[in-house]
Amino acid sequence: MKKITYLIGAIFFVGILSVSCINANKKSASVNNGISQDSLEVACEKVQEYIDGGKLAGISAMVVKDNETVLKQNFGHADIENQKPVEDNTIFRIYSMTKPITAAALMTLYDEGKFQLDDEVSKYIPEFENTQVYNPETRKLEPQINKMTIRHLLTHTSGLTYGWDQNAYVDSLYRVTEAAGWNKPLEEMVKVLAEIPLKHQPGTTWEYSVSIDVAGYICEVLSGMSLDQFFKTRIFDPLKMEDSGFYVPEEKHDRFAVLYNMDENGKLTGADDPDDNFKRKPVLFSGGGGGVSTIDDYSRFGRMLINGGELDGVRILQESTVNLIMSNQLPESVDYENGGQYGLGGSVDPETGRYGWSGAASTHFVADPENKMVVLALTQLMPFDIRYAQQFVEDVENAVIK
Repeated sequence: MKKITYLIGAIFFVGILSVSCINANKKSASVNNGISQDSLEVACEKVQEYIDGGKLAGISAMVVKDNETVLKQNFGHADIENQKPVEDNTIFRIYSMTKPITAAALMTLYDEGKFQLDDEVSKYIPEFENTQVYNPETRKLEPQINKMTIRHLLTHTSGLTYGWDQNAYVDSLYRVTEAAGWNKPLEEMVKVLAEIPLKHQPGTTWEYSVSIDVAGYICEVLSGMSLDQFFKTRIFDPLKMEDSGFYVPEEKHDRFAVLYNMDENGKLTGADDPDDNFKRKPVLFSGGGGGVSTIDDYSRFGRMLINGGELDGVRILQESTVNLIMSNQLPESVDYENGGQYGLGGSVDPETGRYGWSGAASTHFVADPENKMVVLALTQLMPFDIRYAQQFVEDVENAVIK
């Protein structure tokens, strides 16, 4: 997942940065804001080729460096059929890019002393006290050797899963019970999960899962608010993220990007359903994948992280807490994608320290503390596709001047 995440980040990083090639004033200097304009010129041409060639419908792209927006540009269409271009206020399904927001929201309660990262989850959700672990070798259930903690939830080492593995017994139980579905309130979903055996002993294995949804429920337990109201109070309102939430209100539907996939002929086809879950208030407030946002909104979240928890004079998190979020929090014995690192709610590049995550519709963001830079690219293409990423990695490396 780490390689996928950063390859996806690379393509869209380039897509984002490349836009500056279009509107930049031609100057004798080939470096601007620490970025090579020559390298971006090449990237610019390639990104436009993807749009022109029908590989992607559109991209909203942005780079913030040293608290200044050094690039914001939109490519292509949010709705091809109706010829609606991608605009600054286009609303996107960010899916799993909701995870870092959930981690940050929960950590505001950490700052208030409401919990510790190594607190057992059962302290706040008693139903997990007796949840057992399935051993695939013995085909028997065993007790948790080390109890599931909040840190395990935020690092995907809780033993929970998503139900995607067609050959795993525990995953089959997720599918039968629809434990990872969208048709239950969050509290009910969590209680169903607690009745299903864990797939791994907590703290032993990294597996992408509904862990962050459970962390979202702990937000509800500790705050006494529904997750949507908690996000609004702790993250969205203070950061002025006015178009972010768990669904798009009817009056904003005309700004909601179409979700695309490829048909059997390799042509982009709108995958929108008239009953799209994101077009009405959902039953489930999914902290793991239920969010919508705009390029401007999410950039403000990223800037808050880069600034050590503060933006425009408003403090969301303590700087030490942001450092926890953006640094490796995996148990020492746990491997993440062959030596990778994982913070709270997002991956961490062990070489550069960049923190970020992607969404199922091919959205991506990176918060780069070394370069004080936030890079975002929002598009709407499923399934998650990295075919365009590899050839852009070298362009990205060449674009940022060290």
